[in-house]
Amino acid sequence: MLTRSFVIGLRVVTVVAALGFTVLPGEAQKYVAPRTPWGDPDLQGLWSNQTATPLERPDALRDAATLTPEEAEEREEAARLSADRPPAPGDPGTYNAFWRDPGKALTRTSLIVDPPDGRLPALTAEGRERIAARAAATRVRASVNPWEEYPAWTRCITRGVIKIGSFYSSSHQIFQAPGYVVIAQELINESRIVPLDGRPHLSPAIRNWMGDSRGRWEGDTLVVETTNFVDKNPLRGSGDTMRLVERFTRVGPDAIDYQFTVDDPHVFTRPWTAVMPMTTGGPIFEYACHEGNYSIRNMLTGAQ
Repeated sequence: MLTRSFVIGLRVVTVVAALGFTVLPGEAQKYVAPRTPWGDPDLQGLWSNQTATPLERPDALRDAATLTPEEAEEREEAARLSADRPPAPGDPGTYNAFWRDPGKALTRTSLIVDPPDGRLPALTAEGRERIAARAAATRVRASVNPWEEYPAWTRCITRGVIKIGSFYSSSHQIFQAPGYVVIAQELINESRIVPLDGRPHLSPAIRNWMGDSRGRWEGDTLVVETTNFVDKNPLRGSGDTMRLVERFTRVGPDAIDYQFTVDDPHVFTRPWTAVMPMTTGGPIFEYACHEGNYSIRNMLTGAQ
């Protein structure tokens, strides 16, 4: 039987010296990534992207783009231990700090690096209308069938392509073969098969929960462009018109510089970019989302 201390020991990651994990071009060039037998940069392995650093810069830190390493470590530990607070009256509580993945303390105060203020850009008028229409449609579905009200996360369908602040099951495993990269995510056991042969995206009429990914190499950086999303699991307001561009660059034996850019002119007034650390992690365990999960049944019973 696996003990929690054993699991934590397996999941402990090597934190890069630069806690902010923003890699300058000159720094990246100092490390030569290993190669696969067919010559591509080797990204294979188990990686974790867990960090308590929020996507957007908090209002309390609006004028502070960075923290000291000591401040960053304190905030990371405080976020983990916050799960140990007693739940509110009538709340049965949830996972405590015992079950949470150890995170990487970042000296940046937000994952978003562009815009420079660390905040999501403003919504377009169309974006505001789309979000309002989506909320109205959800209310209609909920009045007919309460099952439709619950998000894809709760229904164990998908957690989406980008995992931000999950606190657990933060591991990813990258596999490579000639002409392909596979990115397997521990959450919901979802995997993306990314072809590298230059084939076009699927027809716009074909939509997927995880979108349709195509990859290419730009030097030592794997660039993955994903389109064809459904409109049911939006990322911070984006939906089926989102174009997601991810960049994976091996910058050390235990580190990948991971960046993603969301481009959705129908929703945001400009693209926005975030940088998340990926350091050695794992292992990946079975994610049995429905096993012993009575929440949906109980909520539906209450609604009926």
